[in-house]
Amino acid sequence: MCLAVPGKVLDIEERDGTRMATVDFGGVVKEVCLEYVPDLKVGEYAIVHVGFALQRLDEESARHTLALFEELGLLQEEFGDPWEAAAAQGGQQTVPGADGAPAAAAGTTAREARQ
Repeated sequence: MCLAVPGKVLDIEERDGTRMATVDFGGVVKEVCLEYVPDLKVGEYAIVHVGFALQRLDEESARHTLALFEELGLLQEEFGDPWEAAAAQGGQQTVPGADGAPAAAAGTTAREARQ
């Protein structure tokens, strides 16, 4: 499922002629394009969908929505580790590789997965 998630703008910069922001989504920080909301400022909140800020949002509404998303587990679903999500859908557990990333399904050692 794709959600439009509220986030707080931490930093704004222009990259190759495009306004970009670093946005905090309740502890998850992502890069977001600000071209649809060009007057957004650091410290303000916006609704973000697939990497684009779509609309300014007041802080109270943003915090309330983030709390509800967290309670429902939607933030983990939207921003969680894709390896863990894929393994969970397959009914398998993952084994961390040498770099800490999941290496393989349950029953496979990290060494076997690297071979």
